[in-house]
Amino acid sequence: METQKIKTAVVVLNWNGKAWLEKFLPTLVKHSHIATVFVADNASTDHSIDFVENSFPSVRIIENAKNGGYAKGYNDALKQIDAEYFVLINSDIEVTEGWLYPVIDLMDSDKKIAACQPKLLDYKKRNTFEYAGASGGFIDKLGYPFCRGRIFDDIEQDNGQYNDAIEVFWATGACLFIRASYFNEIGGLDEDFFAHQEEIDLCWRLKNSGYKIMVQPKSVVYHVGGGTLSVGSPFKTHLNFRNNLFMLFKNLPTTYLFINIPARLVLDGLAALTFLNKEKGLQHVLAIAKAHFIFYFEIPKLIAKRRKIKQKNNLVGKVDWSILLKNKIKGINRFSEL
Repeated sequence: METQKIKTAVVVLNWNGKAWLEKFLPTLVKHSHIATVFVADNASTDHSIDFVENSFPSVRIIENAKNGGYAKGYNDALKQIDAEYFVLINSDIEVTEGWLYPVIDLMDSDKKIAACQPKLLDYKKRNTFEYAGASGGFIDKLGYPFCRGRIFDDIEQDNGQYNDAIEVFWATGACLFIRASYFNEIGGLDEDFFAHQEEIDLCWRLKNSGYKIMVQPKSVVYHVGGGTLSVGSPFKTHLNFRNNLFMLFKNLPTTYLFINIPARLVLDGLAALTFLNKEKGLQHVLAIAKAHFIFYFEIPKLIAKRRKIKQKNNLVGKVDWSILLKNKIKGINRFSEL
């Protein structure tokens, strides 16, 4: 494929998502005229590519050899695109008119900004934040992620309370704007994650490298969510627990590493017990156990990765208290009350 010298590349990663492309690609193309739109396909078998080729000749197609998940899928595709900014966007997102301008203008204004996200609202409940990123991501001292507008499963309505553009800890992978040179500088997404929390790991590595992560709520998109793996999927549970441990081991300063990992062993065990009363409860428990065994097996590899990162303290968006304590014990379920 010829190298594309462009400013902004909007890249939709697709795997058997023809229905999502039919629903949301028309709006994406309509409202992304200042960018070049790509569909990166992870070896789909549902004729997704035929649909794009026949219906949207302006959309450029990249065909990956296999389904390597979110991380490898994007890494492979982005190597073939020469752009200043990459916009990694899920196929189940509806963009709005002018959605690109506020984020690109903000990133243009400060070269220290490595990544940014728009405000993420729920496609089905239009005035409610969406779980995957809401209005910017944070992380607590034990590695639990939360958002402005979403703490664990407590999701707020959007009343304009988080409309300011601020520095955060992580930006959602559902709609991630990232400066291509910095993405390449830190080696892209960690392909061992496959999917889930790889964007938090990416943002953490960027912050450890001295860059900023922002949210720009003047840009608004609507996310369906759960388009690939449902909330109740044991595989999703496995990925979330395993990848969180991977991320902590790689990015935490040494002092915190020997506190957080043992603490998470206990807390993850308690979390496993809460799944027993849910559908497929035993499968979720086994998924968490498997996540820990794989983590221990991968420690030598994680040490090698860790050596390439300069772990830092006092990063903006990483708080020194427990969101678990504040939410589950103190009953705080709104970001503004923290």
